[in-house]
Amino acid sequence: MYVITGITGRVGGHVARALRSGKLPVRGVMRDQAKASAWVARGCEVAIAETTDTAALIKAFKGAEGVFVMLPSVRDPQPGFAEALPMVAALRTALDATRPERIVCLSTIGVQVKQPNLLNKLRILEEALNTLSIPIAFLRAAWFMENARSDIASARDRGVIASFLQPLDKPVPMVATSDVGRVAAELMQERWRGRRIVDLEGPRRVTPHDLAATFAKLFARPVRAEPVPRETWEGRFIAQGMKNPTPRIQMLDGFNEGWIEFEDGEAGARKGGVSLEASLKSLIERL
Repeated sequence: MYVITGITGRVGGHVARALRSGKLPVRGVMRDQAKASAWVARGCEVAIAETTDTAALIKAFKGAEGVFVMLPSVRDPQPGFAEALPMVAALRTALDATRPERIVCLSTIGVQVKQPNLLNKLRILEEALNTLSIPIAFLRAAWFMENARSDIASARDRGVIASFLQPLDKPVPMVATSDVGRVAAELMQERWRGRRIVDLEGPRRVTPHDLAATFAKLFARPVRAEPVPRETWEGRFIAQGMKNPTPRIQMLDGFNEGWIEFEDGEAGARKGGVSLEASLKSLIERL
């Protein structure tokens, strides 16, 4: 049995579908019973558990050959990532109690850096799970191509995308969530000892100009990228309802300044097969 947390999200869903395509048994962990029927129809078992509910997670993980774990995405964290700490504690306790044969943990590019930024939450998770005496692979994924979902309407209607990634000709490591899910599913079926780190990015790095050009091709209209002035970021994010925008700003600075990178750089990263064009086309078709 392979247990997938976050199965109702993009990455977890791709992991589950990849495993089910091979007729492997999957148990999806989710918080909302209303979302269970779609996964039951795909032949999955379902376990209902909050990420902070240790007892429910122990029940969900029991009997697992492999467990895929991840934290929910949070753009506006509490100071010190207070909302993540009970989740990390519950996951670690449940995994230690159930002792699956292997764990695959979704992590991130730049998790190793010491500078404060939004990705530090996943360093907290890695540090906690790294103390388990269970084979574990940390899948450190690049910037998700699907983050461009928020640019679709502006690219289609106005021919402009507002870019926080700067300068506009700087290549950024990006990856499609389908590639992340596929690689996670492959890792869950492998055997190893101790700790593994798997860095993952797409076939090639992407500039904001590339992103605009790809939208232009898909919409058959001119599209250009415009940089959002750095001095306006905090005000923009607060206007959007964020209470603590600093970690997000620090993360963007890290990508733009180059200190958010894989430990072994681009050369050491596994390359996915899904192109930016294929990823954006899929996003547009699902609207």
